[in-house]
Amino acid sequence: MEIKSSQWITVSQDIGGVCPVFRRVFSTEKLIEKAELEITALGVYQAEINGCRAGDFVLAPGWTSYAHRLQVQTYDVTALLGAENDLRVTVGRGWFRSPMPGWMDSEDKRRRYAQPCGMIALLHIHYADGTVETIRTDESWQWGESAVKFSEIYDGETYDARVIPEKWQAVSLLDWPKDILIPQEGEIVRETERVAARRLFRTPKSEIVVDFGQEVTGYVEFTVSAKAGDEVRFHHAEVLDKDGNFYNENYRSAKALVEYVCREGTQTWHPQLTFFGFRYIKLLSWANDPTPKAEDFTAIAVHSDMKRTGWLKSGNAELNRLFSNIVWGQRGNFLDVPTDCPQRDERLGWTGDAQAFIKTASYFFDVERFFKKWLHDLKADQRPSGEVGMVIPDFLPEGSSAAWGDAATICPWQVYQTYGDLSVLEDQFDSMKAWVDYITSVTKTPNLWIDHFHFGDWLGLDAPSGSYKGSTREDFIASAFYAHSTDLVVKAGKLLGKDVSAYERLHENIVSAFRAAFPEYMTQTEHALAAHFGLSDDPQKTADALAELVRKDSVLLRTGFVGTPYILHVLSHYGHADLAWSLVLRREYPGWLYPVTKGATTVWEHWDGIKEDGSFWSKDMNSFNHYAYGAVADWIFEQAAGIRHAEDKPGFAELIYAPHPDKRLGWLQARLETRQGPISALWVCQENGVRYELKTPVRTLVCLNGEERWVEKGTYTFWTAEA
Repeated sequence: MEIKSSQWITVSQDIGGVCPVFRRVFSTEKLIEKAELEITALGVYQAEINGCRAGDFVLAPGWTSYAHRLQVQTYDVTALLGAENDLRVTVGRGWFRSPMPGWMDSEDKRRRYAQPCGMIALLHIHYADGTVETIRTDESWQWGESAVKFSEIYDGETYDARVIPEKWQAVSLLDWPKDILIPQEGEIVRETERVAARRLFRTPKSEIVVDFGQEVTGYVEFTVSAKAGDEVRFHHAEVLDKDGNFYNENYRSAKALVEYVCREGTQTWHPQLTFFGFRYIKLLSWANDPTPKAEDFTAIAVHSDMKRTGWLKSGNAELNRLFSNIVWGQRGNFLDVPTDCPQRDERLGWTGDAQAFIKTASYFFDVERFFKKWLHDLKADQRPSGEVGMVIPDFLPEGSSAAWGDAATICPWQVYQTYGDLSVLEDQFDSMKAWVDYITSVTKTPNLWIDHFHFGDWLGLDAPSGSYKGSTREDFIASAFYAHSTDLVVKAGKLLGKDVSAYERLHENIVSAFRAAFPEYMTQTEHALAAHFGLSDDPQKTADALAELVRKDSVLLRTGFVGTPYILHVLSHYGHADLAWSLVLRREYPGWLYPVTKGATTVWEHWDGIKEDGSFWSKDMNSFNHYAYGAVADWIFEQAAGIRHAEDKPGFAELIYAPHPDKRLGWLQARLETRQGPISALWVCQENGVRYELKTPVRTLVCLNGEERWVEKGTYTFWTAEA
């Protein structure tokens, strides 16, 4: 990469929280044929040439394992250059230097917060006469204080529109490694949708609040007429309290505050170097104007620019709202890494959430490039022992947990299954194997994973009082995922032509030891894992027992983050699809539709984030945009709508069509854009049976009326008297 011939530059003195702007002025005297800017920064940056932004990458260079990998962006800036040119780059703290995570203090956090800002760039100017001019970052650059007086991931942004940088100083060279520089690898982060404010109103506390009608990850753009020195200030929130007042205690220590000092006249602005998760904003000041209007505000959604590939629609309006909530939750949390939530003092790449949701994620959007990039960071941050952290990038460099670290095996396997490209397994195989080897090396009991910290069935509804972990035995979960990850290593290794005989024996031993150690299953999650991972010696009996357990418990979910992605699949696969549908369609707490009845526009962290009486589950850990339970949608695609492929036919090279209609729904349609082409499946419950419509781009095994038959690619209509 030619950018490595440039030098890292930084400021020459401490300027506190102000974001510096770096500058290079230059002239061009010949006709320009093409100009490209290669650039990256320690922090997040926005580059402009002659006052016009270079590219549309928001929060560039994105978030990677910065100690090992820092992406470099390349922009075509030909149209921005003139005879006299002014290249400016504003650098904010971003993820690189923000105090993450916000709820704890650690030596690692203090180290990252104290890291220097810096940037490196190279501008290639190709002239029509065949000559090339190269402008590199070096001592010839200058820096000054930008109009961004403060910008940070959790606390927001302060901007003074009156500021015009004037006191330019010579930069200092920065001794920072260049071997970490890599070309842009993931999807870029862009502004993807503008959401007009739905209403502006006064709360019972007489506060002025703007409601966008949809939870969004991004920022608010506003237009205001003001005098120089007037201020616009506002906070962000996801929900209102039971009295209709603005509420954001669940943001914890994250201030999520915007402060804007106006210049003279009418102006439109939005933050540049940070983001928020919100549906509402509360105006603290509005440029001394007592009459703001809803049309003055627009929410701008920001996320990785993934192609939409999956759609679900049904005859149930609340279920359709759930589908929308899942999509919005994915968009809001797939901002360069798969985060848990976009609003509070967290916003970390939790591995457990990612592995639970990745199948659904890969159906709604094309996430192949997104996850390949994140998995490269997982591999880079994997510890020498093979241990995988709880978050990637690893901002919590101590500890691990079953079902969280197993993202190392589950995520690459799912990417391969959805898209059919072996390269993800080639890239990640050593990482997959190292994770299994780590478990083998640390367990106190051979062939089981015993006596280690784990998150358990996180937020399981059968948790003992005061616990977040659910009642499923932690050793049970850990050993089950040990078996599952080992099995995935074997499958991946065979596809890659590796000798995995030792892991085959290990898997056999784990299964035997598991059956001896856990002859009986106690919770919904234990039944679901045992059946789904092939650990039960009689999975039909286990699934039947699970169904009975659910029925005895008044058809209520008791699963948490670990069991929820699997319970519906086990029920429907073993003949209890009606019960699975009853769980999906439940409107009361706990159920997927309960948050919808409370006005949710994304998926909640807790089934009862807002309780029946309007009070909150807690203020400590209560995100209203947390995608993990959205994993239900992969069951809708695969089991309810019936679109799936066999494990040995990845990328939908062949299709299995085995839908599970339910007359309570009326009809269900699913569409998927696959590597083979578009798939569409519709069933409609009618008075005397069910009509099915299938459009398939590949050879398909149709399973209806208790019979199986193959059909070739094409469009088909089927009929059955069974409802």
